[in-house]
Amino acid sequence: MRKEDFVPTASPETTQSSGEGADSPSSNGVRRRSFLKGLGVAGAALSAGSLLATAAEASQRSGIITVGDVTILRFLAAAEILETDLWQQYNELGGIQDSEVPGGSGSPAYTAAIAFLDADMAQYIHDNTEDEMTHEVFINAYLVSKGAEPVNLDKFRTLPSSQATGAQQIGRLTNLMQLTVDTSWWTRYRSRNGNPDLGDTFAQAIPTLAVGQHTAIPRTDEDLESTNFLQAIGNTAGFHFATIEQGGSSLYPKLAQRVTSLEVLRIVLSIGGTEIMHFQTWSDKAGNAKVLHDVVDPVTGVHVTFPNLNAPPFGGEDFQTNLIMPEPTAFLSRKLPACSIIRPTQTNGAAMGALNALTADGLFIGQSKEFFSFMRTLAIEADLAVRE
Repeated sequence: MRKEDFVPTASPETTQSSGEGADSPSSNGVRRRSFLKGLGVAGAALSAGSLLATAAEASQRSGIITVGDVTILRFLAAAEILETDLWQQYNELGGIQDSEVPGGSGSPAYTAAIAFLDADMAQYIHDNTEDEMTHEVFINAYLVSKGAEPVNLDKFRTLPSSQATGAQQIGRLTNLMQLTVDTSWWTRYRSRNGNPDLGDTFAQAIPTLAVGQHTAIPRTDEDLESTNFLQAIGNTAGFHFATIEQGGSSLYPKLAQRVTSLEVLRIVLSIGGTEIMHFQTWSDKAGNAKVLHDVVDPVTGVHVTFPNLNAPPFGGEDFQTNLIMPEPTAFLSRKLPACSIIRPTQTNGAAMGALNALTADGLFIGQSKEFFSFMRTLAIEADLAVRE
């Protein structure tokens, strides 16, 4: 192969600006030669053999993972195991029970309360559960294929199940019956100038969910007796679905910035994309929550109100409940144009931030010190990973 067959070259005369625009042949030649010069190969003939060798080396490198890659994947595997555990609890009572997502027999009354948000909620809950199951199994299998240790949280399955009819009576990793739900994602994704990566904070869509401890599943069949309280449980679940999945939507791009292997990057980006799909679905359904005023939990006495989110202090074009796509906002710098993005995506402390958010949510109330120590270790190791 002749050199000129691979890279158009330019003489000193043709490198001068001719006013022909960016797409002129001479301009293309300069750009390509400059690109090769940056690779240290300008002026040298590139044979087909050398190109194939380079491609082969790149392919081999893509399959090699670093210690940092392993720590990131181990933290993500643990996160997916925790997600599977909580989604299985939702599916047992309010989703579709089949061979794809086994366990539980369903609670018709709870399923109906959730269906107020959308008639297809049972299917969506089932599919979200199945997705998380495949994520944890795949990541662990990939770790094993690379000679790394998978993550197993079975010894921490000590939390009680719901006693309501339809739930399995097995040990759980997560607690859905004492939640403090952060609903600031509602206002964050509707803001046209705020970004947590730039230090901004956001109001709660449902302030009463952000204080006290609320159940998102019926604890016993007695929770099914009051229509208003049961609907409050269904509403709580609807907002909690989105709270969990918006966390995953940010976690994956945060940790992707620390990955070294292209293959691991492909895994992180591919799974992260499904988390975004989940969040968009649940953010849409949460907007359909039934308006409820000052509903009291008959067991704990905690109060909750689900206001009309289409009315002040929200409402208007930027806060209408059928918005399911991020509004453009500040990104990287306020000097740059607004851009529709996932937020936050700042990578510093990504894993520990995710763990702290799940802890603040109340998901781990009742867990052991050993559990928290194990999860903190995974988070610290993942946050120490550096792209090489």
